[in-house]
Amino acid sequence: MKTVAVTATLVGKEQPLSTGELARACGAEEAWVLQLVRVGIIEASGRPADWCFDSAALRQALAARDLQRDFDASLDAAALILDMSNEIRRLRARLRVLGLDAEGR
Repeated sequence: MKTVAVTATLVGKEQPLSTGELARACGAEEAWVLQLVRVGIIEASGRPADWCFDSAALRQALAARDLQRDFDASLDAAALILDMSNEIRRLRARLRVLGLDAEGR
């Protein structure tokens, strides 16, 4: 039987990722992460030389990577798609709070 070791890193406000760590987590270059910030897909905290990213940024970056890989989407298109997807999720959650479903029942 083969043994596999898995290493996990908890990412959050208390333990954010650096630009390099986020790039490696996405299998990308640091320049790609800088482009994600530029187009508004992710937000960085701190000074540009010391940017930090939380788990929400990691989720968004991975989703952007998937859109680029699967649909050959530009980063501008990925930003729009992710923004609309987040808005749909927010509106659906609000409908649930109001006791309605997506069809208004």
